[in-house]
Amino acid sequence: MQNKYLGIDTSNYTSSCAVYDSETDSVDSLKKLLPVASGQVGLRQSDAVFHHTKNLPPLLSELCKKHAEKIGVVSASFAPRSAEGSYMPCFSVGAGYAHVLASALNLKEYKFSHQAGHVAAALWASGQKSLIDKTFLAFHVSGGTTDVLLVKPDKENVFDIEIIASSLDLKAGQAVDRVGVMLGLDFPAGPELDKLSRKSNRQYNIKPFSKDGSCSFSGLQNKCEDMIKKNEDPCDIAKYCIDYICSAIRIMTQSALVKYGDLPIVYAGGVMSNSIINETLTREFSGYFCPPEFSSDNAVGTAYLGYIKETRKW
Repeated sequence: MQNKYLGIDTSNYTSSCAVYDSETDSVDSLKKLLPVASGQVGLRQSDAVFHHTKNLPPLLSELCKKHAEKIGVVSASFAPRSAEGSYMPCFSVGAGYAHVLASALNLKEYKFSHQAGHVAAALWASGQKSLIDKTFLAFHVSGGTTDVLLVKPDKENVFDIEIIASSLDLKAGQAVDRVGVMLGLDFPAGPELDKLSRKSNRQYNIKPFSKDGSCSFSGLQNKCEDMIKKNEDPCDIAKYCIDYICSAIRIMTQSALVKYGDLPIVYAGGVMSNSIINETLTREFSGYFCPPEFSSDNAVGTAYLGYIKETRKW
């Protein structure tokens, strides 16, 4: 019985593949971060593509040795978003491998956006799978995206995703990594910045600039640079960075709820794995978060979307 669904995701910083088992509602996931040189805050797309072509074969080989006979569907992330014109070369690697596997093994093949995968992973991992057939609000907050989404059921793509607010400039994840690297942390800096901020006793009252439910994050980097020049404690600088992002996400959440009503809220993306942000927004809005391993880039959501697409009854 083919009750397993393979997902592949090749984002700008992570090669990942996963198998969702519909009988046990469990996942088997493998991923590998792309190497970023010390002191750098990103990768060129050509380098990301190169590293994906090295990382994926051993990851897929290990996963398929365990599950190949029961895999009936293979899905891949093909673009950052579902919107027209959304494109990054790194996603072509995973989509290409998925197409070869589907053709060679006579499997069904589906394509979804990276953003949809993040939302699906958050729903599955937070125990909110019932929202797949409902309308809800979702946040996708990462190095390349700081979006508030209105998500509705969709026959073709599983989700119909509309961006209703976004960052006005710098993305939240970019700010985290830039501040972290300035403090001497390794890229990606999120987990270490989280730990460092926990050492601070400072409480900051921050009011980021906002317009129509969207927020600015460029002031965050400027303020942290100024704090570093003044030799302020690194843990306090880290705490300011996290408190700023938390305040911005709070403003964006409040605006979305005023405009669209009391809808469920799902927080996805690597930045949303931060413990302070998680605790604060859960307390204030009863939002749904998932464990860090499913908040950061992964193929679990892509695999799960393949299952929903294949089995959903309309």
